[in-house]
This record gives sequence, C-alpha cells and structure tokens, in this order.
Amino acid sequence: MSSATDSLETTGLAGSGPAAHRPAAHRHVAVWLLACCFMVAVMVLLGGLTRLTHSGLSMVEWEPIRGIIPPLTEADWQLFFDKYRQTPEYIKVNAGMSLSDFKGIFWLEYIHRVWGRLIGLVFLLPFLWLAYSGRIGKEMIPRMVGLFLLGAAQGGMGWFMVKSGLVDNPAVSHYRLTAHLGLAFLIHAWMFWMALDILAAHRPPPRRLGDDAAATVRWLGVLTALVVATLLYGGLVAGLRAGLIYNTWPLMDGSLIPKGLFATGLHEAFEDHMTVQFIHRTLAELTVVVAVVGWFGARRRLGSAVPASVHAVAAMAVAQVGLGIATLLMVVPVSLASAHQMGAMLLLTLCLWAMHGLRRQT
Repeated sequence: MSSATDSLETTGLAGSGPAAHRPAAHRHVAVWLLACCFMVAVMVLLGGLTRLTHSGLSMVEWEPIRGIIPPLTEADWQLFFDKYRQTPEYIKVNAGMSLSDFKGIFWLEYIHRVWGRLIGLVFLLPFLWLAYSGRIGKEMIPRMVGLFLLGAAQGGMGWFMVKSGLVDNPAVSHYRLTAHLGLAFLIHAWMFWMALDILAAHRPPPRRLGDDAAATVRWLGVLTALVVATLLYGGLVAGLRAGLIYNTWPLMDGSLIPKGLFATGLHEAFEDHMTVQFIHRTLAELTVVVAVVGWFGARRRLGSAVPASVHAVAAMAVAQVGLGIATLLMVVPVSLASAHQMGAMLLLTLCLWAMHGLRRQT
C-alpha cells in the first residue's frame, strides 16, 4: 500500500471502493468543509449585526420549517408586527414603532435564521452523498454526524437565547448569548481542523523541526486558549452591553485597576459590568503580549523556517487588540464592533492553522 494511502487511513479518510484511490475526491471533502466554515463565519457576522442593531427579538416564534417563508402580504406583515408589539422590547423600548421601522429590524433577523438553515442543508446533503459514494471513510463519519448534531444544537441554543428576551427583560441572557457565540466558534474550529487534516493527508511529509517546532506548538496552544477565553468574555461583554461604559484606555475609571472589582463576590466575574469588561480587556492585553513574545521566540528558534501562519498570528493579534481599543473608545459603533468580532474568528482560525502545520513538523 502506498504511503499516500497509509496517510489517508490514519486520518479516517480512506473509503471503500474505487473512490478510496482518488485523492482528488478527498480534497473535495476539504473544500466542502472550508466552504461550510466560511458560511459559519458569515453566520457569526450576521449574528453580531443582529445584536448590534437590536434586531434579534423581532421574530417571536421559532418555526424551523414554516419560518423559511417571510411575510408576503401586508396582512402577513401586520400579523408579525402585532406579535412583536406584545413583547417587552416593543412595550419598554420601541413603543410607537411604525410598521416600516419594524420591517427594518425584521429582515436582518430573518436572514440570520434562514442562513443558519442553509448551512444545515449545505452540510447535510453533500455529506450524505460523499458518505454514500465512499469519499468519506467510515472512521470519519461519526465526526461528521457529531458536527451536524452540534449544528442542530446551535439552532436550538439560538432560540433558547431569544426566548430569554421575550419574557420580562427586553434583553437576552448574556450567558445564553455567550453559549450561542461559543458554539459557533466551536463548530467553525472543528470543521476547519478536519479540513486541515484532510489536506495534510495529500501532501508529502514536511521537514522535521523537532523540539523547536514542539516548543512553538506549545506556545500556540497557550495562545489559542487565551484567544478562546477572551472571545467568550467578549460574549459576556456584548450580552451585558458593558462596552458602553468605561470608554477609556489604558485607564479604566481613572486607574489601571479600577476600584470595586469583585465587591460583592466572585460571581461579579460573570455578572458585574465593570468586572466583566476589566477581565475581557485584561485577557486581550495578555493575549497580545503572549502573541508577540511567542513570535519573537519562534523566530529565534526556527529562524527562516518560521511558517507564514505564525507571522500572521502575531500580526492579527496586534490588529485585533487595536480593533478592540478603537471599538471601546468610539463607544461600540456597529462597523468596528462587527470587525472586532470577526477579528476574533480570524485570529482563532490563524492559531489553528499555525498549530496544525507545526504539529506535523515536530
């Protein structure tokens, strides 16, 4: 058996039948997964815009099948609007909103939900065909099924989040919002890593760098953990709207470490606006320090063998902190806040790309 086929078997890509000997078919699986990753990234962008424009509570029902059809007549629009007018958001925030204004917030949430259903179809239908044709090995099928189930759970989590804003308080639970955001990043990261596995199986083994590569991988692992912690705290900041206060940097409330942190207990790390924002910005600052120091270390160890992905990680970490500071100082404009959220996804993606490549060189 050839070395290429051996590599495919170790990653669970070798199927049965003639398709098992056509590497190009397996690369097509990677391209499909990367396309799904892109769609998830767009979904995160749409979700951020929905939140920032306060559009997320405009649809008060979750109908996975029938909900694909938007209002088509004025009577339909009036029915949707009447349902919205019974929600806390309309009563406490948007009382007197016109039907025309309602349409403005409705369409963004509608597109967000339909895009999620489209991702499900783009994942499920090709998966069924690829599995049936033998282009996905049996070893990988459980991982694919797990991904699909996680995507279905993400849809349920989205509605679970929206429901929290339809009861008394016209704002969704910041815990549920963070869980919804975290699941989106997890799905994206899992699919991206699987695609990298597939692509790597079709390439010749890279030059070994030994302990120097292993040390760089460990740094990237620490950095990735920091990126994940920071973006999850970003979800808490967004859910609490804590970015609308203490809009200065590097000082916060006039000092580097503001007074009143954890004043009533450790629960403030997740519920107090000031404490949550302080932890988020501190994690971000620590992330960029680890990124830059680690980059210098990688250059010292690897010299000219430093992959482009490692340079990209360091550059993006600096850019992401810059976006965060600008978003804070300008009091969370929609454009900058959206760019900052997508910067987190790009930084995580680059960390995974760099780590995956260097793991093969250890």
